[in-house]
Amino acid sequence: MSATEVLITHPQVARCIPEEELPCKPYCIIRNEGLHSSAGLPTAGFRTAKYIPEEWAQNNYAKYYQAFADRDTAENVQNESKTLVAERERLSQDTQATSTKKLGERLQDIFFWKSELKREIEDLLAETELLLQQKRRLQIALDAAEIAMFISTDNLQNRERRQGPDLVRDRVEDELLKEVDLIQNVQGVLKRTLDEVIKQIRRNRDAKEVLEMDWSDKYEAYKIDVKAGGLNNQSTNIQFHPNSAKFEDNSSTPETWAAFTHCNIYKAEQERMASINLRALVDNVLLETSQDLRCQYDRVNAAFNQRLEELNDAKAKLEYHLRRILEQIADQEKNIAHLKQAIKDKEAPLKVAQTRLYERTYRPNVELTRDPAQFNLICEVGELQESIALLQAKLREAQVSLENMENTRMTLEKEIAIKVNSIFIDSEKCLKHRERYPTIIRLSGYQ
Repeated sequence: MSATEVLITHPQVARCIPEEELPCKPYCIIRNEGLHSSAGLPTAGFRTAKYIPEEWAQNNYAKYYQAFADRDTAENVQNESKTLVAERERLSQDTQATSTKKLGERLQDIFFWKSELKREIEDLLAETELLLQQKRRLQIALDAAEIAMFISTDNLQNRERRQGPDLVRDRVEDELLKEVDLIQNVQGVLKRTLDEVIKQIRRNRDAKEVLEMDWSDKYEAYKIDVKAGGLNNQSTNIQFHPNSAKFEDNSSTPETWAAFTHCNIYKAEQERMASINLRALVDNVLLETSQDLRCQYDRVNAAFNQRLEELNDAKAKLEYHLRRILEQIADQEKNIAHLKQAIKDKEAPLKVAQTRLYERTYRPNVELTRDPAQFNLICEVGELQESIALLQAKLREAQVSLENMENTRMTLEKEIAIKVNSIFIDSEKCLKHRERYPTIIRLSGYQ
């Protein structure tokens, strides 16, 4: 549309008067055919188309009338122009005021959504920070679980150094194996939970980035509309932009514009609620895992203490029996010495009796009789030999008993040494090391 077509609200006024509107005046045209007219030969060489007075008057009248018509038309155009200017001025002012009002309403809408975006960004940022704290708690709990695993496996390895029959699958070992299995399960749960927390933090940051991009766009749009709304007819930075009065191909509608921001905020709220639920889950996981680990820790310690009581009791009994064996060994050694002395003491009487019998074999002739003395000496030798045999048998029995008691003594001493080693391992190597077991506070993820 051209510039001349914009302001036209009335049909254009004709700049000439139609012929039918002019007053019709009959004119008497005298034909130049008289005797003395110019049509004759005597006038040859002179102008033959001269105007007559009536034509002259008619021509002047037409010019007067044309001037009158032009003045009248000009007055009408001037009046209509004033009316059009006033009307268009009012329309322009009303349109500009409406545009300014619409810009103000648009600024309110942008400010509202910008405020909602800012609030959601701040809430999401605070929630992400809380989730980061839960992440740090999970990492601390994992480190504590690693320490607990090291202590438990170290206990099992140390108890493999037990000797002899003390290398037994006892209640302590069962509880330690349960503890190792529990720690492995806890580590798995904590790692999976930590992975979920890391993913949720990433989703929170992605949602925050979308909100920040939207907020940034609205911030720029707000500045632009504030600048546009502040422009007026007296502004110095206004100029013509002929191609600006159009809709861009990629422009959105108010509905899609509001729906876009609403969708972004809704998604961010969904992620924030998921983050809140995940934080609650982390609290429950850390509470339950720390309590389970400490309960198993207490059960292992109770099994250790019970086992130490059993070992100390067995050691005390072994030491008691060792003392009794040592006493019996001493008594038996005295008994053996006494038996040896008794056997030695029987040698002289036996020699006497045998010498007597030997000497009496030299009695001559009939004097070599079986008299009571002979019978008594023979009986004496038999009794002495029997006594010596009995004493020697008892000596051998005492020596065997002494040897057995010596073996028992060595066995008891070895067994006591085994018990001492087991007690040392369980009390010094295991229980002392378990004093460094993480507290429930650290297992819960706190320093």
